[in-house]
Amino acid sequence: MASHRRPKQPGHAYTTVLTTAAAAAVALTTQTAHADPLPDPNKKGVKAEVDRLYEQATQATEKYNAAKEKQDRLQKQVGDLQDSVALGQDELNDLRDSLGTLATAQYRSGGVDPSVQLFLSSDPDDYLAKAAVLDQIGGRQLNTLRKIRSKQRTLEQKREEASEKLGDLEDARKELKDKKKEIQAKLAKAQKLLNTLTAKERARIAAEEERANRASQRVDLGSQASASQRAAAAFSAAKSRVGMPYVWGATGPNSFDCSGLTSWAFAQAGVSIPRTSQAQAGAGTRINSMGDLRPGDLVIMRTDLSHVGFYAGNGQILHAPKPGAVVRYEAISTSGMPFMWGVRIG
Repeated sequence: MASHRRPKQPGHAYTTVLTTAAAAAVALTTQTAHADPLPDPNKKGVKAEVDRLYEQATQATEKYNAAKEKQDRLQKQVGDLQDSVALGQDELNDLRDSLGTLATAQYRSGGVDPSVQLFLSSDPDDYLAKAAVLDQIGGRQLNTLRKIRSKQRTLEQKREEASEKLGDLEDARKELKDKKKEIQAKLAKAQKLLNTLTAKERARIAAEEERANRASQRVDLGSQASASQRAAAAFSAAKSRVGMPYVWGATGPNSFDCSGLTSWAFAQAGVSIPRTSQAQAGAGTRINSMGDLRPGDLVIMRTDLSHVGFYAGNGQILHAPKPGAVVRYEAISTSGMPFMWGVRIG
C-alpha cells in the first residue's frame, strides 16, 4: 500500500471544488440509506480516501479470484459429466441394439413349438444343438437387460448431478459478475475523487507513486539465502516482473494482481499453488515471526488475508500492491497492511 501521508493544504479554488463535491455527496446520501457517499475531503483527505477505495478494490479482487476459480472448477466438472453422459448414452444405445438383435433371432427360432420342430426335423441331433444355442441366447438376453437397467440408473444419477452442477455454475457466474461490478464501482469512485483535485494535486500524487516505484529499484535486500530451491526460482521469476502494472484479476506475464503474481511466479518454478491469497495462506508451512522469514517465502497481509507477496529480505516485500501501482519492493512496516504470517513452499 502507498504511504498515508497528510496531503498539502488546499488552495481556495481547490477548496471550492471539493466543497461542491461534498455537498453533492450529502445530497446523494439523503436519497438512499444504502449509498456509499463521497467523503468530506476536509476531514479525511482525498488521497486517504482513494487509498481506502483501492484497498477495498484489492480485497474484492481476491473474492473475485475465488469466484473465478470456483466457476472454472464447476465448468470442468459439468463438462466431464456431460461427456460421461454422452458416452453412457452411446453404450446404452449399443446394448439396446444388441437386445433387439437377440430378441429377433429368438423369435424367429422359437416361432414353432419346439416339440413339433423336433418331430419334423430331419436331423434331431442338429435341432437339439440349435435348441441349446437358443437357451444360451435367452441367458445373454437376460444379462443384456440387466446391463441396460444398470446403465439407465447410472445415466439418471449423472444427469441429476450435472443438473445440480449447472445450478451451482450459474450461481458462481452471478457471484463473479457481482464481484466484478463491486471492483469497478470502487475504482470508478476513486477516479471520481481524483478528478475533483486540481491538476497540481493530481501531479503531486502521481509523483509520490513514481517515487515509490523508483525507490523500489534501490532497496537493500540484505542476505538472499532463500528458503528452498523452488522458492528461490519462484522469487527470481517475480523479480523479473518488477515494473509490471497491477491489474485486478490478472495472472501475468505482463500484469498482475497480488496473488496473480505469486501463483504465476511459482508456476514458472514448476510448482502449483492456489490462486487466491486466502488459499495461499494455508498452502505451506506457516512462519509466524517476521524474523524467521527467508527470501521466497510468501508474506500474508491484512486480517482478512486479502494480500500476499514475496518476502524479499531486510524487511521488504515484493508484491503487486494496488491499482495504479506496479510490481515493486516495499518495506512491510510502511506498507499500511498488517503482517499476519509467512508461508514457506517446498
